Amino acid sequence: MRNDGNLDDPFGSGRPADRSDDTPSTNRLATLRGLVRRTRFWAPTNPRPGRTKLAVATGAACCLGLVGVSQAGFGAPDRAADPAPSAEVAERAAVDPASRAMARPSTAPATPSASASPSATASPKATAKPKPKKTVRQIVPVAGLDRTQMNNAKKIVQAGKEMGMPRRALVIAVATAMQESTLLNYASGVLPESQSYPHQAIGWDHDSVGLFQQRPSSGWGTVEQLMDPEYATKAFLSALAEIPGWQSLPLSVAAQAVQISAFPDAYAQHEWRAGEVVAEILG
Repeated sequence: MRNDGNLDDPFGSGRPADRSDDTPSTNRLATLRGLVRRTRFWAPTNPRPGRTKLAVATGAACCLGLVGVSQAGFGAPDRAADPAPSAEVAERAAVDPASRAMARPSTAPATPSASASPSATASPKATAKPKPKKTVRQIVPVAGLDRTQMNNAKKIVQAGKEMGMPRRALVIAVATAMQESTLLNYASGVLPESQSYPHQAIGWDHDSVGLFQQRPSSGWGTVEQLMDPEYATKAFLSALAEIPGWQSLPLSVAAQAVQISAFPDAYAQHEWRAGEVVAEILG
């Protein structure tokens, strides 16, 4: 109640004009009414005077608060226009997680352990493969010979190869030894000295010794030399090589030209056997 006698009507026209805060401007009233409508403020149809004042005041306060919030969010266009100072940082932060999610090449050492010695990490040297051991072909006795006879035939063939003699000469030499000594290294009963050397049999044909029954008295060599199968073979083949055209001569003729035997035709019977023996030795 005021003393001027008017009722306290909050919407009446009798309010003092000198209070600027009690008389809102047209613009403010329009804004306030619009905000009140947007908030869908509800009031009872027949409110009581006291509650009406409270509801109006509360609605006005809410509307003014919304206006203030809207001004606070949109009232600084110059700040909103500028890019946020942390935009670049945010962009980098977005890239970093993406890069961490990507698969990265492994930096682990290729060797089994990082502490391996340099010699262990070096490429292994190519190791030479061990050469296969040469297997010596076992020569078996053929043509009815035993092991001792086959070994003596082998010595004849080896000696002839060292001299470079052809296969035909080797066959003639083996056939001659078959006839003269049956491929046994003979000592002589007449020459006791011959028996002091390795031998396989003892003969009594004068002073004839060795595989080819060569006589020291005929100038073939010493007893010691003739008891050596290698020397005796080379002595025979050297004499054979001095016979003109020996390669084309029949075996018996070529052998007889060297041996000067009492039975010149006896050598021919051993030709095929001698050929088989030489073939087995030469392989």
